Amino acid sequence: MTDDEKNQPSLLTKVAEGLREYYEAPFRQAYGRAQRDEEDLFMLLVFAESLGLPNPVSFYTLELLPVVYDRFHEWHKRMGMERSPLDHVHCC
Repeated sequence: MTDDEKNQPSLLTKVAEGLREYYEAPFRQAYGRAQRDEEDLFMLLVFAESLGLPNPVSFYTLELLPVVYDRFHEWHKRMGMERSPLDHVHCC
């Protein structure tokens, strides 16, 4: 048995991968949309205090700001804001 034959996936593995693709493919777009919606809500919670919305968990979300600054531009564009709504974040 050569090294190439050892590295080849078995027939059962190929069938399992094919079935997984068959069942997951129709829902991939819906999963992506749900993930974006969840991220949008998370970004709103993190930036709520800066947008003037009362946020009861602002103490906990304050430490997340450096993590989400790089995704802020994409988020405010998806929310329909042409420019950054925050004075201290200039991404556009």
